[in-house]
Amino acid sequence: MKSKHLTQSQPPPITSQPAEVYAQFDQHSREHVESERITQQFSVSYRYPVYFTNHLFTPANKTLTDVVQPDGKRDAKLLIVAETPVLTHQPSLETSITRYLIAHNLNMSGPVVQVPGGESIKQTPETVERVLDIIHTRGIDRHSYILAIGGGALLDAVGYAAAIAHRGIRLVRIPTTVLSQNDSGVGVKNAINAFGKKNFLGTFAPPYAVLNDLTFLDTLPLREWRSGIAEAVKVALIKDRAFFADLEQSAPKLIARNRDAMRRLVMRCAQLHIDHIASGDPFEMGSARPLDFGHWAAHRLEYLSDYRLRHGEAVAIGIALDTTYSKLMGYLTVEDTRRVLSLLTHLGFDLWVPELSRHIDDSSHPRSILRGLEEFREHLGGYLTVTLLRGIGTGFEIHDMEFDVIRQSVQELESYANSKSTSSLAV
Repeated sequence: MKSKHLTQSQPPPITSQPAEVYAQFDQHSREHVESERITQQFSVSYRYPVYFTNHLFTPANKTLTDVVQPDGKRDAKLLIVAETPVLTHQPSLETSITRYLIAHNLNMSGPVVQVPGGESIKQTPETVERVLDIIHTRGIDRHSYILAIGGGALLDAVGYAAAIAHRGIRLVRIPTTVLSQNDSGVGVKNAINAFGKKNFLGTFAPPYAVLNDLTFLDTLPLREWRSGIAEAVKVALIKDRAFFADLEQSAPKLIARNRDAMRRLVMRCAQLHIDHIASGDPFEMGSARPLDFGHWAAHRLEYLSDYRLRHGEAVAIGIALDTTYSKLMGYLTVEDTRRVLSLLTHLGFDLWVPELSRHIDDSSHPRSILRGLEEFREHLGGYLTVTLLRGIGTGFEIHDMEFDVIRQSVQELESYANSKSTSSLAV
């Protein structure tokens, strides 16, 4: 009979009860299951300037030169990507850019790259792929600069391309709309849309610098001028009661396109935005996003309207919806609610659109506004956190919303909108 033996790699045979089995395996298996760990830990400090200026591309204005030549070197390549509508509204801009770069002996990698503007450029990867191809063919590297000139959608798309090429190329944002100068352009995010979802593909990538030229705002269509004001109302509602009161007072001047009033709005809103980024969770590792107040519905409305609604217009409706919800839940007074809706209306925003009410009784319907909550939860990382109001200037977070109260809020907004329409017709 052949004898049986155990090799060093074999466990002992099971001959005992379960408690004894564990003891038999313990010493043998410990060397196979124990883990060792080394830990890497480091922090990276981010710092970028946000400038407010006028006539950025006038040769006497050295803001851009100081940004891209901090040490006096002139060998870094510059790739300029500009929004076609901006160049159309300012026919001399492209020539001014070229003359400025020549006057300051800056290394322009080639002609200004023109791309379409608006949310449509985020709907497909086409613009990102085109910019990536130009980065490749022009030999743009990590020590080069990409200058993105345009509204929030262009900054998003070009910023995404800059972030993923060579694992990051220095991006200088030159926002040209109210919304991008006071909100999105001063932040640390970029993205494009995919799978029918807002900002599905994107990164966190702080810009190298932000250059806000307020003269760009002079040529904006009224709709774009007004749209960006919604983000100022948003940040005032959750963070700064005095700023909200200032917006109420300056509303007539803002409607009349007073540049000084808009400059104050842009600077205060941008300051609150960057202060918030620096104060806690800049890369949104958690689930709390106070700056997205009103945005769960806004992002959904943009999609449901096939982007007929501008982002700021959708945000205004989202603010009105969550303000009304706050009131109905007993968090916000009737008077504060009235002030919020009154300011938004005074600024010229519509606070109800048909997309709010369609399929609202069926939260599972693909065209229901209520689907926005699930998409927002997913976007936040799986844990729903929505900012509501306890007062003007005081936001707080909840983790669940009642569909019946949302439906009632929509009904109230529709009634409010109809009453305002009737009043204007009577006048």
